[in-house]
Order: sequence, then structure tokens, then C-alpha cells
Amino acid sequence: MSAAIPIIDLHDALQPGAARSAEVAAQLREAATSSGFFYVRHHGIEPALVQRQFALTRALLDLPAATREALSMRHSPTMRGFENLGEQTLDAATRPDLKESFYCGMDYPADHPYVLAGYQTYGHNQWPQELPEAPAQCETYIRAMLNLSQRLMQLMALSLDLPERYFDHTAESPMVTLRMVRYPAHPAGADERTFGAGAHTDWGALTILAQDAHGGLEVCMPDGSWVPATPVEGCFVVNLGDMIPRWTNGRYHSNPHRVRNLHSGGAPRHSIPFFYEPDYFARIEPVPGTVAPGEAPRFAACTAGEHLREMYR
Repeated sequence: MSAAIPIIDLHDALQPGAARSAEVAAQLREAATSSGFFYVRHHGIEPALVQRQFALTRALLDLPAATREALSMRHSPTMRGFENLGEQTLDAATRPDLKESFYCGMDYPADHPYVLAGYQTYGHNQWPQELPEAPAQCETYIRAMLNLSQRLMQLMALSLDLPERYFDHTAESPMVTLRMVRYPAHPAGADERTFGAGAHTDWGALTILAQDAHGGLEVCMPDGSWVPATPVEGCFVVNLGDMIPRWTNGRYHSNPHRVRNLHSGGAPRHSIPFFYEPDYFARIEPVPGTVAPGEAPRFAACTAGEHLREMYR
């Protein structure tokens, strides 16, 4: 593990008003003003739940090609389902990404106003009949990640000298995506434009990543150097997405990162990123104290939905 990516211990900081909340918020502030990346340990998520999610990840991505094509995210208005190797290119200067995925999210009811309006990420998932346990397992994991995300947002509020529950009202109907990813071994003799995931920033508010023991995630530091986010047992990797600089007037950072599966054994790498975005109509504008008197905000105000539509364009 690089010392440039700190480990933040959430022990005694998982509930509003907890004893170590201010201490943890200060550590979060330091990470957020540097790379925007940090590990969390003692996060309250049972290891067995994470292990079951990895088992499901492997089972999903081992399904037959015909099943995966029938449930391709290309057929889903909410962008849920399977994505094949090479179907995404996160860095336009590189080759198509060497990864394959399954996407799902919160299963909002058909009569939810955001579903009726057709807003992206709100709606139903696509599930393979071969894995009847998948919906319940993913729902349990999503709920656990959502709770952790909302606590991290509370700690972020404290780190900005705001009331602990400052962001709570933005989470009424959050936009969340759970992605289960498999990276094949890095090809022998591959050129410098070949990556499992090309350099990119995440678009939302928070990403909470579970990764297997193989490693491969690399983070761009403020000085331009790339450092490995080596797997640490019992820890998630957390990074800030592009909504956070908009919310903090550029004070907090959303840094590029990339993946190369260089594991010496040639085995595939599995990872499970959870992307947290607030409610579609949450207002994204500089929070109090981040714009100096007489200065103009660095970013135009928008809603979370407008921000994501802009990023997809």
C-alpha cells in the first residue's frame, strides 16, 4: 500500500455524534484535498456479505454468452445488465477497456415518479434465471453500501465545518449503481495504450470499491505520479467523484484512476464498485464556506441529474 493513500478507521465513528466523528472527519478532509482516495476499515460491513458478493460476481460473469447477450445493458433503458469485453472505453486515448461487467441498482417501483419520468438509473434490473439468489443478494449489498455512503457523506459534512446531517436531505431517492467486474490477465506484449480500465474520474459523489487480492488499481496523485491502491484485507477503497469538487468549489478532489491486471499468476481480477449519487434533483452547488467573499463559484450550479446527463454527453 502506498502511504499516499491513507487508511481511515471508522471505529467509533459510524453513527451521528459518535466519539471519533470529528477525528475521522479531519482525516477525510486531508485525503479529500489530496488525491480524493482513501481506504476505510472497521466500516461495519460483514466480511461474509462481501464474500458472497464476490461469489455472485464470479457466477454472473461465468454465465453462457447467450444469457449475457439476452440481458445486455444495450437492451435496458436504465443501463442495467451485462457489458462485454471492449464495450467501454473510459480513456479516449487508449484501446477499449479489457473488462466485462454486470450492472444493477435499486429496484424502484414502477409507479415511482422518477421511473414514470424515465430518469436514467431509476427502474428495474435484468436478472438471469440461472441465479435466482442474485436479486436478494444484490439488494442486501446495495442497502449496506448505501448506509455506509450516507454515513461517509455525514463525515464529509463535518470535514467541511457543516452540520453533520447537512447532506441528508439529498438522499431521499438516491441514484446508485452496483457493478461487478472481471478483468482478464493483461495481454503479453500489450502496448502502453492497453488497460483494463483507462484513466478516468468517477462521475458521481462516492465510489466504494471491494477488490480481490490481485490488485491493479492505480491512482493519479496531485503531482501526476501513479501509485497502486494495493488491496488491504478488511478495507474498502473509497474515492470521491466529480460531484464533490462541484459541491466544494474545487476544494476536494476527484482524481483519475486506472486498472491494469498485472497479477503474475495470469488469473482474472474481480472488483465490485458501488457508485453513490444523491437524489436526481439534489442541488449541486458550492456549500457554505467554500467560496471566498467577492469570488465567483468555479462551477455552475446544477442538479445531480443534470450533472450526470452532462457527463454522459
